[in-house]
Amino acid sequence: MLDGQRRDRLTRMVTECTTAHGRSGLAQALCDVCVRVLPGVDAAALTLRGDARAQEMIGASDRWAARLEEIQYTVGEGPGVEAFDIGGPVLVGDLSADGARWPGFTANTASEDLAAVFAFPLQFGGIRLGTLDLYRRRPGGLSADAIADAAVLADLVTLALLEQDELAGDDDRLRMVVSYQDVNVATGMLAAQLRIGLEDAFARLRAHAFSSGRSVLEVARDVLARSIPLDQLAD
Repeated sequence: MLDGQRRDRLTRMVTECTTAHGRSGLAQALCDVCVRVLPGVDAAALTLRGDARAQEMIGASDRWAARLEEIQYTVGEGPGVEAFDIGGPVLVGDLSADGARWPGFTANTASEDLAAVFAFPLQFGGIRLGTLDLYRRRPGGLSADAIADAAVLADLVTLALLEQDELAGDDDRLRMVVSYQDVNVATGMLAAQLRIGLEDAFARLRAHAFSSGRSVLEVARDVLARSIPLDQLAD
């Protein structure tokens, strides 16, 4: 398919998706479009990214995709994190053969039935918003057409999100599938009580999550509920 025809077809689908689901449900619906359009993709997730602590999951096609995104946030590495950092796609057709560059992510997804990941940055010029992450349960790369479609979808998603941010009112903002605001609050609380910097506090939350086999969000909520003694996080 010619590039112009591909973009026109996918633009129509994204426009229909926006019209049918409204702006607040846009990201979630776009993930469903990705799974429907891209052969070999079992799940998709959209995550807004900033620094290590700034992340919001705005769409996921299912709970499995959401879990995989949360693992990347907890361990601070993975295909999506790398795609955002380098500003280019990260295509991994066989995680068992090419996952050594993300040991924490690979170890924590060993029981998640994950075989391949394809991450595309959401960017427009010098603006980088986050990533579109595509997951599959079987090893194998995407076809050239599927990769081209995914790249176009990432561009269309970026433009849709930028337009949504400019036009939407307070009642029409994107719904967060998973918000990490509790992590930010717990990080600030820990930093104040232990008299350490925010990065150090966040690193301690992440280390505790990793060592206990839990997500950093779960650990943060325990900190807020004061169900984790601070001395467990002091070192």
